[in-house]
Amino acid sequence: MAIAAFGAGAADGLKPEIKAERVLFLGNSITRHGVLEKIGWTTDWGMAASALEKDYVHLVASGLEQLCGKKPEIMIANIADFERGLATFDIDAKLKTQFEFMPTLAIVAIGENVAALTSDEAKTQFKTSFTKLLAAIKSAGNPSLIVRGCFWTDATKDGIMRDACNAAGGIFVDIGTLGKDESNFARSERKFEHAGVAAHPGDKGMKGIADAILAAVKK
Repeated sequence: MAIAAFGAGAADGLKPEIKAERVLFLGNSITRHGVLEKIGWTTDWGMAASALEKDYVHLVASGLEQLCGKKPEIMIANIADFERGLATFDIDAKLKTQFEFMPTLAIVAIGENVAALTSDEAKTQFKTSFTKLLAAIKSAGNPSLIVRGCFWTDATKDGIMRDACNAAGGIFVDIGTLGKDESNFARSERKFEHAGVAAHPGDKGMKGIADAILAAVKK
Protein backbone atom coordinates (compact mmCIF):
# COMPACT_ATOMS: atom_id res chain seq x y z
CA MET A 1 0.00 0.00 0.00
CA ALA A 2 1.37 3.40 -0.93
CA ILE A 3 2.00 5.84 1.90
CA ALA A 4 -0.30 8.85 1.80
CA ALA A 5 1.09 12.31 1.27
CA PHE A 6 1.83 14.07 4.56
CA GLY A 7 -1.37 15.24 6.22
CA ALA A 8 -3.52 13.85 3.43
CA GLY A 9 -5.45 11.52 5.73
CA ALA A 10 -5.43 8.13 4.04
CA ALA A 11 -7.96 5.48 5.02
CA ASP A 12 -5.61 4.40 7.78
CA GLY A 13 -4.21 7.89 8.37
CA LEU A 14 -5.36 11.11 9.96
CA LYS A 15 -8.77 12.68 9.86
CA PRO A 16 -8.72 14.95 6.79
CA GLU A 17 -9.11 18.14 8.83
CA ILE A 18 -6.03 17.36 10.91
CA LYS A 19 -2.57 18.30 9.66
CA ALA A 20 0.50 17.27 11.62
CA GLU A 21 3.39 19.07 9.99
CA ARG A 22 4.14 21.07 13.16
CA VAL A 23 2.86 19.73 16.45
CA LEU A 24 2.88 21.77 19.65
CA PHE A 25 2.64 19.95 22.98
CA LEU A 26 1.66 22.12 25.94
CA GLY A 27 1.59 20.29 29.24
CA ASN A 28 3.12 19.82 32.65
CA SER A 29 5.59 17.34 34.11
CA ILE A 30 3.81 14.43 32.41
CA THR A 31 4.66 16.14 29.12
CA ARG A 32 8.20 17.19 30.03
CA HIS A 33 10.20 17.76 33.19
CA GLY A 34 13.82 18.80 33.32
CA VAL A 35 16.43 17.43 35.69
CA LEU A 36 15.59 17.94 39.37
CA GLU A 37 18.05 15.89 41.39
CA LYS A 38 16.52 16.70 44.79
CA ILE A 39 13.51 14.55 43.88
CA GLY A 40 15.59 11.93 42.10
CA TRP A 41 14.59 12.94 38.56
CA THR A 42 17.77 13.05 36.45
CA THR A 43 16.44 13.17 32.89
CA ASP A 44 14.58 15.60 30.64
CA TRP A 45 11.41 14.08 29.23
CA GLY A 46 7.90 13.17 30.36
CA MET A 47 7.89 12.13 34.00
CA ALA A 48 8.13 9.20 34.78
CA ALA A 49 8.75 7.32 31.53
CA SER A 50 11.85 5.11 31.52
CA ALA A 51 13.18 6.63 28.28
CA LEU A 52 12.52 9.64 26.07
CA GLU A 53 11.01 7.53 23.32
CA LYS A 54 8.58 6.02 25.83
CA ASP A 55 6.95 9.22 27.04
CA TYR A 56 3.58 10.03 25.49
CA VAL A 57 4.88 13.00 23.50
CA HIS A 58 7.41 10.95 21.57
CA LEU A 59 5.03 8.02 21.22
CA VAL A 60 2.47 10.37 19.67
CA ALA A 61 5.10 11.88 17.39
CA SER A 62 6.15 8.40 16.28
CA GLY A 63 2.54 7.41 15.72
CA LEU A 64 1.89 10.51 13.62
CA GLU A 65 4.96 9.72 11.53
CA GLN A 66 3.60 6.24 10.84
CA LEU A 67 0.16 7.59 9.97
CA CYS A 68 1.43 10.35 7.70
CA GLY A 69 4.61 8.92 6.22
CA LYS A 70 6.69 11.87 7.41
CA LYS A 71 8.19 12.85 10.75
CA PRO A 72 6.43 15.87 12.23
CA GLU A 73 8.31 18.84 13.60
CA ILE A 74 7.48 19.10 17.28
CA MET A 75 7.80 21.69 20.03
CA ILE A 76 7.29 20.86 23.71
CA ALA A 77 6.58 23.32 26.52
CA ASN A 78 5.90 22.79 30.21
CA ILE A 79 3.20 25.27 31.25
CA ALA A 80 2.74 24.18 34.85
CA ASP A 81 3.13 27.85 35.77
CA PHE A 82 -0.16 28.48 33.95
CA GLU A 83 -1.87 25.80 36.05
CA ARG A 84 -0.56 27.29 39.27
CA GLY A 85 -1.15 30.93 38.32
CA LEU A 86 -4.37 30.96 36.32
CA ALA A 87 -5.18 34.60 37.04
CA THR A 88 -1.69 36.01 36.50
CA PHE A 89 -0.03 33.93 33.77
CA ASP A 90 0.71 36.14 30.73
CA ILE A 91 -0.20 33.75 27.93
CA ASP A 92 0.93 35.87 24.99
CA ALA A 93 4.27 36.81 26.54
CA LYS A 94 5.13 33.44 28.06
CA LEU A 95 4.16 31.44 24.96
CA LYS A 96 5.40 33.86 22.30
CA THR A 97 7.95 31.36 20.95
CA GLN A 98 5.39 28.57 20.88
CA PHE A 99 2.87 30.68 18.99
CA GLU A 100 5.52 31.81 16.51
CA PHE A 101 6.08 28.11 15.78
CA MET A 102 2.67 28.30 14.06
CA PRO A 103 1.58 24.77 14.90
CA THR A 104 -0.77 22.90 12.60
CA LEU A 105 -1.77 20.67 15.52
CA ALA A 106 -1.76 21.64 19.20
CA ILE A 107 -2.09 19.08 21.99
CA VAL A 108 -2.91 20.52 25.41
CA ALA A 109 -2.37 18.19 28.37
CA ILE A 110 -2.81 19.99 31.67
CA GLY A 111 -5.06 20.07 34.74
CA GLU A 112 -3.16 17.96 37.25
CA ASN A 113 -1.48 20.96 38.89
CA VAL A 114 -4.59 23.13 39.01
CA ALA A 115 -5.68 23.52 42.64
CA ALA A 116 -8.81 21.60 43.61
CA LEU A 117 -11.87 23.40 42.29
CA THR A 118 -13.83 23.53 45.54
CA SER A 119 -15.70 26.78 44.97
CA ASP A 120 -17.72 28.38 42.19
CA GLU A 121 -15.13 31.15 42.04
CA ALA A 122 -12.33 28.64 41.45
CA LYS A 123 -14.33 26.86 38.75
CA THR A 124 -15.06 30.15 36.99
CA GLN A 125 -11.41 31.19 37.13
CA PHE A 126 -10.27 27.91 35.60
CA LYS A 127 -12.91 28.09 32.88
CA THR A 128 -12.03 31.69 32.03
CA SER A 129 -8.28 31.10 31.96
CA PHE A 130 -8.46 27.82 30.07
CA THR A 131 -10.82 29.29 27.48
CA LYS A 132 -8.39 32.18 27.03
CA LEU A 133 -5.49 29.75 26.58
CA LEU A 134 -7.29 27.80 23.87
CA ALA A 135 -8.28 31.01 22.08
CA ALA A 136 -4.67 32.17 22.09
CA ILE A 137 -3.53 28.83 20.66
CA LYS A 138 -6.15 28.97 17.91
CA SER A 139 -5.06 32.51 17.02
CA ALA A 140 -1.60 31.16 16.15
CA GLY A 141 -2.48 29.89 12.69
CA ASN A 142 -5.74 28.12 13.62
CA PRO A 143 -4.23 24.71 14.38
CA SER A 144 -6.30 21.60 14.98
CA LEU A 145 -6.74 21.24 18.72
CA ILE A 146 -6.60 18.24 21.02
CA VAL A 147 -7.27 18.61 24.75
CA ARG A 148 -6.31 15.68 26.96
CA GLY A 149 -8.18 15.18 30.23
CA CYS A 150 -6.48 14.60 33.58
CA PHE A 151 -4.44 11.48 34.30
CA TRP A 152 -5.14 11.95 38.01
CA THR A 153 -8.89 11.58 37.60
CA ASP A 154 -10.87 14.75 38.27
CA ALA A 155 -14.36 14.96 36.78
CA THR A 156 -14.79 18.65 37.61
CA LYS A 157 -11.62 19.77 35.84
CA ASP A 158 -12.31 17.44 32.92
CA GLY A 159 -15.83 18.80 32.54
CA ILE A 160 -14.59 22.37 32.31
CA MET A 161 -11.82 21.48 29.86
CA ARG A 162 -14.20 19.40 27.74
CA ASP A 163 -16.69 22.25 27.45
CA ALA A 164 -13.98 24.77 26.57
CA CYS A 165 -12.46 22.38 24.06
CA ASN A 166 -15.81 21.76 22.37
CA ALA A 167 -16.46 25.52 22.20
CA ALA A 168 -13.07 26.00 20.52
CA GLY A 169 -13.80 23.31 17.94
CA GLY A 170 -11.28 20.84 19.37
CA ILE A 171 -11.31 17.16 20.24
CA PHE A 172 -11.40 16.19 23.91
CA VAL A 173 -9.60 12.99 24.91
CA ASP A 174 -10.79 11.50 28.19
CA ILE A 175 -8.10 9.39 29.90
CA GLY A 176 -9.78 9.14 33.28
CA THR A 177 -9.87 5.35 33.19
CA LEU A 178 -6.07 5.23 32.97
CA GLY A 179 -5.67 6.93 36.33
CA LYS A 180 -7.98 4.38 37.96
CA ASP A 181 -5.65 1.51 37.04
CA GLU A 182 -2.68 1.20 39.41
CA SER A 183 -0.64 -0.59 36.75
CA ASN A 184 -0.47 2.67 34.76
CA PHE A 185 1.51 4.42 37.50
CA ALA A 186 5.31 4.46 37.43
CA ARG A 187 5.46 3.10 40.98
CA SER A 188 4.03 -0.14 39.63
CA GLU A 189 6.97 -0.56 37.26
CA ARG A 190 9.99 0.44 39.34
CA LYS A 191 10.95 2.01 42.64
CA PHE A 192 11.15 5.77 43.12
CA GLU A 193 12.27 7.49 46.30
CA HIS A 194 9.98 10.45 45.66
CA ALA A 195 6.27 9.69 45.90
CA GLY A 196 5.38 12.52 43.52
CA VAL A 197 7.55 11.10 40.76
CA ALA A 198 6.18 7.61 41.43
CA ALA A 199 2.61 8.91 41.00
CA HIS A 200 3.26 9.87 37.39
CA PRO A 201 2.41 7.53 34.52
CA GLY A 202 4.97 4.84 33.84
CA ASP A 203 5.67 3.37 30.43
CA LYS A 204 2.30 1.61 30.33
CA GLY A 205 0.47 4.76 31.37
CA MET A 206 2.36 6.86 28.84
CA LYS A 207 1.45 4.42 26.09
CA GLY A 208 -2.18 4.55 27.19
CA ILE A 209 -2.17 8.35 26.91
CA ALA A 210 -0.51 8.24 23.49
CA ASP A 211 -2.87 5.56 22.22
CA ALA A 212 -5.90 7.62 23.29
CA ILE A 213 -4.60 10.73 21.51
CA LEU A 214 -3.72 8.85 18.34
CA ALA A 215 -7.13 7.15 18.31
CA ALA A 216 -8.73 10.60 18.40
CA VAL A 217 -6.90 11.84 15.31
CA LYS A 218 -7.21 8.74 13.15
CA LYS A 219 -9.58 8.79 10.21
